[in-house]
Amino acid sequence: MPETTAGGVIAISWLQLAMATGFVVFVGILSMRLALGIEKDLAIATVRTYIQLIVLGLVLRWVFGIDSPWIVLAILALMMAAAAQTIVKRAPDAPRGILGSSMLTMLLTGFTVTFAVTGLIVQVDPWYRAQYVIPIAGMVLGNSMNGVALALERTFADMDTHAEEILALVALGASPWEASGDIVRVAIRAGLIPTINSMAAAGLVFIPGMMTGQVLAGADPLHAAYYQIVVMLMVSAATALGSVMAVLLSFRRRFSADGVYLEKGYRT
Repeated sequence: MPETTAGGVIAISWLQLAMATGFVVFVGILSMRLALGIEKDLAIATVRTYIQLIVLGLVLRWVFGIDSPWIVLAILALMMAAAAQTIVKRAPDAPRGILGSSMLTMLLTGFTVTFAVTGLIVQVDPWYRAQYVIPIAGMVLGNSMNGVALALERTFADMDTHAEEILALVALGASPWEASGDIVRVAIRAGLIPTINSMAAAGLVFIPGMMTGQVLAGADPLHAAYYQIVVMLMVSAATALGSVMAVLLSFRRRFSADGVYLEKGYRT
């Protein structure tokens, strides 16, 4: 009989982890045979997955045992800073100086949505209970981060693609918003598409992560579905709020103080 944890979940040993690594080894061999050139990145990503998730498990085990509000808030701040830094890296076309606006976006989105869910919907007591706050914040930040990065990258890439059109509109007296508003709206919609697709396919094409975890842990599948619905709606709100805030706080940086569009070569 396989070993089980205190919660009744079948435990996974180091040997089983090594066996699972065989999937990645297979992909690496396939990459070498087809000359895809991704085997090095795949190996680094696999090592990082092992290290980061094991360290996370050890940290969360310690945090759950202490359950201190200050430690929980410190971890949330660290997660938000990391999310903001990731957004900047994933939006190479974005102007300099968006780290601050990205951090503000993650801060407001993360705290607002996370504590709205834990305080008003799930009604966690005490409000800083790490077992609920940190995983929910992770889902909020992770999904909204992806949406924000996509929206920002799309905004500034499309603005460069339509630079002549924007310049013409500005020359005719249009404000930065009037000249680029359509591009901004399209970019925000693009940031929301993955989340909307996930919501539409949930339960038909795939079983989402939180529901899967709760079912594996022995929870009633119907109750697990309720939790997953809350998570999907929470993620959609966080992604929408984050994408709108980040783009509206940043798109103006592509223009000078007097509203002139800054083409490549004229940017600092």
